[in-house]
Amino acid sequence: MSSHEKTGVLSTKDLKLPSKEHLEKGVAIIECIQEIPCDPCVASCPVNAISMKNINALPVVDFEKCIGCGKCVGFCPGLAIFVIKSRDDKALITLPYEFLPVPEVGDTVKALDRWGNIRCDGTIKQVLKKGKTMVITVEVRTDLAMEIRNIRVYA
Repeated sequence: MSSHEKTGVLSTKDLKLPSKEHLEKGVAIIECIQEIPCDPCVASCPVNAISMKNINALPVVDFEKCIGCGKCVGFCPGLAIFVIKSRDDKALITLPYEFLPVPEVGDTVKALDRWGNIRCDGTIKQVLKKGKTMVITVEVRTDLAMEIRNIRVYA
């Protein structure tokens, strides 16, 4: 039994993690746990870096092919894809965001872990609208790159 089946929250032990070299160039991390007929991430990838054995299988990222473009982040209906680019002491985390207010570039926000706990302050570096989903890029400390999965905006 994986940890998320006990707690309801994924941990890094439940994930296929990229190498440090892949994180330096920026790659998609898929945190999908639903084996349901869904494949927008596969269809959205311009370099065919995301694949599935069948329509009900979990998606897998080929970190060698992934260019970290983030198209998949906005297309995932489960809000389960993140792009991580980590170098030196800073990490850029691109994540789906469906709350109001929407932050603006330059804003300081609270960076949250998978449990919703505030872990640090982050700086908004990019805000894009992809379909109905906002795709936000936040800069945080590198040591939190694999932990931060949401933000809290204070108006």
